[in-house]
Amino acid sequence: MSRESRTTAGIPSLLVGDPAYSENALRQDLWRAGHAHAGSLLILSLVTLRYVDDANLPETLEKVVRHSIPATAILLPAAFFLSVLFSPDATEPNALINLAYIGAISLGVGLFILGVGLIRGNLIQRER
Repeated sequence: MSRESRTTAGIPSLLVGDPAYSENALRQDLWRAGHAHAGSLLILSLVTLRYVDDANLPETLEKVVRHSIPATAILLPAAFFLSVLFSPDATEPNALINLAYIGAISLGVGLFILGVGLIRGNLIQRER
């Protein structure tokens, strides 16, 4: 195995193999939350992408929906992971936890626009 590969493999093992790292309750909770949010938001993103084409939205707003909801699947978990990544004895998250607010706003905007577009599409079909 090359030095670069060993170094890359060693970085996660340093995080996981360090007893102080796994004994920190805050870190355990935020990493658990990060993994749970990543999975559920990824599924939500895939489901909502299916409905974008059915929504009655201008192309610009379709792009907003197509990008804002999947971006949430990155922003929220990143907030949880990065907010305790650098300090093994952290008792509270650092400022990177604010990415969660940006992710939540991104999710809210995307879902709201998609919902309005789906309602508009449904109303137009009823009129026909």
